[in-house]
Amino acid sequence: MAGLFISFEGVDGVGKTTQVGRLRDYALSLGYDVVVTREPGGTPLGRALRRLLLHGVPSGADGDAAAAPQPAPAADIAPRAEALIFAADRAQHVAEKIRPALERGAVVITDRYLDSSLAYQAGGRELTPAEIRNLSLWATDNLLPERTYLLDMDPSQSHERLTHSADRMEAAGDDFQKRTRRAFLDLAQAEPERFLVVDAARSVEEVWRTIRADVDAVLARRTVSSSDTGRTPGDAGPAGTVGGAR
Repeated sequence: MAGLFISFEGVDGVGKTTQVGRLRDYALSLGYDVVVTREPGGTPLGRALRRLLLHGVPSGADGDAAAAPQPAPAADIAPRAEALIFAADRAQHVAEKIRPALERGAVVITDRYLDSSLAYQAGGRELTPAEIRNLSLWATDNLLPERTYLLDMDPSQSHERLTHSADRMEAAGDDFQKRTRRAFLDLAQAEPERFLVVDAARSVEEVWRTIRADVDAVLARRTVSSSDTGRTPGDAGPAGTVGGAR
């Protein structure tokens, strides 16, 4: 059987990291080879790009050795440049880590993927969604997750959960965060066969029970259909909205 590709999406603070860990442990308990990764920063190149994306370019990075590098303002990366950096990270991520794992039959779980670019760059940064999507699909050779869990929550509530200093994305303002959330929900509405929208305002255990039940259904469906249909990663199964998500 080909590997299973799962992504988690949502604004910051909704609990993606916690649920990624729960799913990793559960898949391991079922005997699967599991690879957990993230974007940006899933590879050595990606980690270098992640520092640029989340913390800006040091103001002393122009070759002036005498100047002590200082964090640059959030606007130092132009929207198109930002989109290209995300695409470069994703291209390397897929080539180096995701696709090889899927080809050996692993369950690959990523904290953010293509949909974050669509929501943050197209929704939050006001770039053209078609341009962002085409760029990301080109970078990944059209690889999409079989299931995407969108953990949905009001950004004003989710950001109260953050325990670290805000990065460039987190500090972009309330309007940006609201547009980003709306963009995520629009993506889920457009692809209900791939997305499952989960109300992340509920408890960790309630959210996990919803995800586990859906994962069980996905795995059962693949077991039944794999010998007949030759299903590959990126094919979609039925999905919906549960747990009171909007």
